[in-house]
Amino acid sequence: MTDTLATAAHAARHRPSSWSLLLHNRLAACGLGVLLIIVLAALLAPLLPIADPDATNLLNRLQPPLSNGHPLGTDALGRDMLSRLLWGTRVSLVVGISATLLAAFLGTLIGLLAGYAGGRTDSLLMRFIDMLMAFPYILLALAIVAVLGPGLLNALYAIAIVNIPFFARNIRGLTLGLRQRDFIQAARLSGKNHWQVLFSEVLPNVMPIVVVTMSTTLGWMILETAGLSFLGLGTQPPNADLGSMLGQGREQMFSAPFVTLVPGVMIFLLVMSVNLLGDGVRDVLDPRLKSGVLQRAKAITDVQRSVIPAQNKPDALLEVVDLKVNFGSGQRATTAVKGVSFQVAKGECLGLIGESGSGKSVTALSIMGLVASPPGVITGGAIYVAGEEMLSLPPQRLQQQRGARVAYIFQDPLTTLHPQFSIGYQLAEAIVAHQPLNKQQAKMQAVALLDRVGIQDAEQRYAAFPHQLSGGQRQRVGIAMALANDPDIIIADEPTTALDVTVQARILELLQQLRRERGLTLLFITHDFGVVSQICDRVAVMQRGEIVETGETRQVLNHPQHPYTQRLIASVPHLGQGRQFLQRVRRLYASAEEKA
Repeated sequence: MTDTLATAAHAARHRPSSWSLLLHNRLAACGLGVLLIIVLAALLAPLLPIADPDATNLLNRLQPPLSNGHPLGTDALGRDMLSRLLWGTRVSLVVGISATLLAAFLGTLIGLLAGYAGGRTDSLLMRFIDMLMAFPYILLALAIVAVLGPGLLNALYAIAIVNIPFFARNIRGLTLGLRQRDFIQAARLSGKNHWQVLFSEVLPNVMPIVVVTMSTTLGWMILETAGLSFLGLGTQPPNADLGSMLGQGREQMFSAPFVTLVPGVMIFLLVMSVNLLGDGVRDVLDPRLKSGVLQRAKAITDVQRSVIPAQNKPDALLEVVDLKVNFGSGQRATTAVKGVSFQVAKGECLGLIGESGSGKSVTALSIMGLVASPPGVITGGAIYVAGEEMLSLPPQRLQQQRGARVAYIFQDPLTTLHPQFSIGYQLAEAIVAHQPLNKQQAKMQAVALLDRVGIQDAEQRYAAFPHQLSGGQRQRVGIAMALANDPDIIIADEPTTALDVTVQARILELLQQLRRERGLTLLFITHDFGVVSQICDRVAVMQRGEIVETGETRQVLNHPQHPYTQRLIASVPHLGQGRQFLQRVRRLYASAEEKA
């Protein structure tokens, strides 16, 4: 248990930090950079050698940009545009951030109370939120300012009020799901009152959503503030913000367009940078991103090796030589395949067996560069198909080899077949990708393949979707796709695991028949010794990323030499053994531990 905890803690330390994930997102990093420049320039406005933003000079009115002493020109009253832009940006930022914080505070409080209390309290608070949402938000903001009177502070209140529902509804939904969780019940039983439970247990669990909502709402609030000021309901003269500058310059839009262009560009940059940064913050707070689940995989597995081993068996159709595959997590790399080597002759069936996690599927996926990168990287070894080294091929050439020379039958066709396209469309697509056929010819060949693998009423089933087929039928479609381009090698990755015994027998019989008729070479991955004895000529046993034993199927199954193979075979129960089976397994594991 201690080793497990230590391993987990070590892995957590090597996960990418939130900061590195944010900077890895190029759009978010760009938004952060632009926002920092704008904020820094606005904060340093009192210290910069610029003119008084409210000083008028009618003799210098509407000076164009790059004029002497006025880099961005002057407005209709001769005021310096650069100075007013920086001071106006300060006001817009302060109002936008303040309104966001106020809306977040009130909306979060309402959402927490409504979701946690439930009953009448929930109904009353949610009806209030529904009332706010019943009006178009900009009309409601205008109405509030009309009641309170024009002014910057009143505009702030109006913008905050109309955005409260966005926070309240999100937080209320999360709180409803949390209030009956075990840790909440445990907190209540420990003696905490409702307020303590609400703010010490519930609030920390909803804070990521609050942060995400704030980051994505800030830009919208800046835009809404600018809109009210543009209409003359926000900042009042002589003060200015970006919206009032835009409104004051609309009269000179045709004679001096730069007067409106300057604040307009600033609003665009400010809102876009905030939105891009908000999207990045949302992604960073998603735990799946830190684990690497959401990283987009490349089309071809990364290959980082210093030498290419030579082929040992030139007569083998498929040969894997000293293959090594790592998976990275931050700065840490875990070796999943450790120097695996094997070969398969033409027409032969090699069974690759071992427990789950031993590296069988990773080895098979590496043959045609299908291991997801990131996080997978091939760090050593070579893979030869008919004497051609696969890992050295350019991506386009390797794509051509997939399906044409080496085909793959995946374990669960329900997840590998696209749910939105018919099986006939997907099968025809696999055919057209490698053969110069028109749609009608591809359809005829697809129907023939479906009929060949035992799909009844193949022409009618052509238009069926994956969810409309049984597990055995979907697996037959997967086999048909593998056979579509008459490959030399088929890799079958546990194709019978999810099937019942009757369907499993039919699939194995079909594979054997195809081997006899087409002379296929088969790499069969499984952990079922019954399947191995029925279909495989030779067996390779994998443990922890290494092949520990290989040989003729009957020899390995009847006289296993390696302790791991002995334990695997001993773990297969037999009818009528009862307690003798458990005693035999215990003796083998005890013997293995003594040797270790």
